[in-house]
Amino acid sequence: MKTFCGRANPTTGSLEWVEEDEDYDYHQEIARSRYADMLHDKDRNMKYYQGIRAAVSRVKGRGEKAIVLDIGTGTGLLSMMAASAGADFCYAVEVFKPMANAAVKIVEKNGFHDKIKVINKHSTEVTVGPDGDMQCRANILVTELFDTELIGEGALPTYEHAHKYLVQEGCEAVPHRATVYVQLVESKRMWSWNKLFPVHVEAEDGEKIIVSPSEMENCPGVPSVCDIQLNQMPSSDFTILSDVVTMFSVDFSKPVRSASTCYRVQLEPVKSGKAQIVLSWWDIDMDPSGTINCTMAPYWVKPTSAFQWRDHWMQCVYFLPKEEQVLQGQKVHLTACRDEYSVWYTLQKASFGVLEPSPVCRCQAHLLWNRPRFGELNDQNRTRQYIKSLMNVLKTDSVCLCISDGSLLPVLAHYLGAEQVFTLENSAVSCSVMKKFFKANHLEDKIKIVEARPELLTSSHLEDKKISVLVGEPFFTTSLLPWHNLYFWYARTAVTEHLASNVTVLPQSAALHMMIVEFQDLWRIRSPCGTCEGFDVQTMDDMIKNSLNFRESKEAEPHPLWEYPCKSLSNPQEVLLFDFRKTVPQHCLSTEGSVNLLRKGKSHGAVLWMEYHLTADISVSTGLMQISNEKGNCEWNPHCKQAVYFFSSVIESETLADLPSAVTYAINFDTKTGEIAMDFKLL
Repeated sequence: MKTFCGRANPTTGSLEWVEEDEDYDYHQEIARSRYADMLHDKDRNMKYYQGIRAAVSRVKGRGEKAIVLDIGTGTGLLSMMAASAGADFCYAVEVFKPMANAAVKIVEKNGFHDKIKVINKHSTEVTVGPDGDMQCRANILVTELFDTELIGEGALPTYEHAHKYLVQEGCEAVPHRATVYVQLVESKRMWSWNKLFPVHVEAEDGEKIIVSPSEMENCPGVPSVCDIQLNQMPSSDFTILSDVVTMFSVDFSKPVRSASTCYRVQLEPVKSGKAQIVLSWWDIDMDPSGTINCTMAPYWVKPTSAFQWRDHWMQCVYFLPKEEQVLQGQKVHLTACRDEYSVWYTLQKASFGVLEPSPVCRCQAHLLWNRPRFGELNDQNRTRQYIKSLMNVLKTDSVCLCISDGSLLPVLAHYLGAEQVFTLENSAVSCSVMKKFFKANHLEDKIKIVEARPELLTSSHLEDKKISVLVGEPFFTTSLLPWHNLYFWYARTAVTEHLASNVTVLPQSAALHMMIVEFQDLWRIRSPCGTCEGFDVQTMDDMIKNSLNFRESKEAEPHPLWEYPCKSLSNPQEVLLFDFRKTVPQHCLSTEGSVNLLRKGKSHGAVLWMEYHLTADISVSTGLMQISNEKGNCEWNPHCKQAVYFFSSVIESETLADLPSAVTYAINFDTKTGEIAMDFKLL
C-alpha cells in the first residue's frame, strides 16, 4: 500500500505530495536510529552484563527463581545477557514493532526462544497473571530507558508504573541507581547560544550598536536540553566556578516517583565570575555497592580513564535564566526542578525552595533561532565579512531587499547607508521578532517588513520601487542540509520582475565543496555490529542496512562536525557553482571528477558544505574553516551542520584492504526538486 506524504521542500520552498511506501516512517526511524551506536558502546554493554550477572546470582543465592523484566529491550541484548547468566525466564518489552520483530529473530537465532518472551507493547499496557503477558511479577528489573538528560525518554513514569504493577517489592534493578552531577561555569561561547550580544557597526556617521529588545534580554529561553559532546569543548572556552556536586540520585530498586519536584544544593564558588551555565551529566551504578559504574563525566573530571565514545548519551548544557555574579567563597544555592521528562536550574543567593516553573520563551526569538543560530548571529568575525561586503555594494540611493529568516542584514544595510530597506519574512514568528528588534533600535519606520512568500511579492509591497541590491545570508529555518539554503536562489528567481536591470545580488554565488575524511568515532553510528558481547545481532545490522537502502539513493545526513573529530584525506574541492546573479536554470547542474587521497587512512565518507561568495573577494564558509596541521585535523564552522555521506563499503569492511588512491564522484543538482544526488567510488 502507498501513502501520500505532504512535504515542504526546503530548497525550492514548494509543498510537494510524495508517494511513499507505508513502511516509510519506520525506515526513516530505523535508518537514523542510534541502535548501532549503543551496540558499539563496549563500556555500557560490559557493565550491563556484569550488573545482570551479579543481580541473577544474588536472586539465585536467596534460593529464588530469577524472573527478569526487560523494558525497552531493543535488540533483546539485555534479556539474552540475563538468560545466559542463568535467569529462569525473561519478559522483553518493546513498543516499536519493527524492533520487536527483530528482537524475536535475534533471540531465536541465539537459541534463547524458550527463555525469552518478546512483548510488543508499551510497558504500561503489559498485563500480569495466568492469562496475562507475564505469568507473574518479575524480581529483576532491567532497563535502558535513558537519554543524555537521564529522564527525557520517560524513564521515571515507566519505573513508577513497573514498581506498582510489574515487579515484586524489593526487586533487584539493573542499573541499581543513577546520579546526576552538576558544575557551575562561565562561558561566553555557550552563553552566546542563548542570548544575542550587542552588534557593533562602524558606519560613515560613527559607530552604531544593534541591541536586543529587553524582553529578549530577560527571556529564559526554551526548556529543551542542549545536549552536546562536551569532550570536544576546549577548556579555554569556559571557566569553572564550582566543584562538581551531586544534584540528585534515583534508586531504581525501590518505588520511583515521577511527580514534579525540586532538589537543592549549596555551592561554594572556587572562583569569582559570572554564573551563566550549569554543565550536567550522570552515571549509573549497576549494583548496590557501586563497584560497577558507567559514567558520562567529561575529560576534565575523570582525566585518567580511557574514554568510551558514545553518541546516545552525551552531556547537558543548561542556561540559567539570567547570569549571576558569584564571588569566591560566598555560598550560593542551586535548585534543580524537574517534571516527568525534563530538568531546569535556577541559582539563588539566599535559600528558599520554591518550585520554579519550567522556562518558557516569551520573546519568540528562541523559537525562531535555535542555539547554533544564536551562536552564528553572535559571531563577530562573520558579521564583519557581511559589513565589509555591504560597504562595497551599497550606494546612497540603494533600495535593498533582504531575503533570509530573522536576519540582522536589514539593520546592517540601513546603518551602512541604503536609502530604503525591505525585508521579506516568511513566518509570523520571524515578523514578530523582527518588529521587536527594529523597535528596540528605533528603526520601525526605517525598515519595512513584508510578510509574503517571494512568489507573491507585489510592486505595492515595495512601494513601486525596483530593488537595486538583493541580500541574503542566506539562512532559512527549514534548512537541514547545507544546500537547502539555496532556497535563496529560488526566491531570487521568484522576485526577478522586481529587480533593477543592474541589480547587485549578495552573495553573488555559492559553491558546493567536498572533502574525503576519516572520522575518529562518528563512523560507528553507521557501522554494523555483527556480534555484541558474544551475541549475534546481525539481524539488526541487516535491518538498518535495509532501511538505509530503502530510498532510491543513499543520502547525505547533517552532523555538527565540530563535535566529531575527523582528519582530511584529500584536499577540499569545489564541485558545483550556483550563480545567484542569474535565475535558476531549467536544466540540471551536474559534475563528475575525482579527488586524490593525500593521506593514509580509512575513507569513511565525504563531507560537503557550502561556501558563499558575498562579493568577488569576500567569502564565508559553512563548513571547513581550516586544516590545522600536517596530520590533516580539521576545524569546522561551529554554527552549522555539515553534510556527511558515509561510504558503507569502507565502514562495513573488517580488514583494511589496499588503501584507495582516489575517489571518483558524480553529483547532480536537480533544479526542479532542489535535491542533490551523489555517488562515490573508491579507486
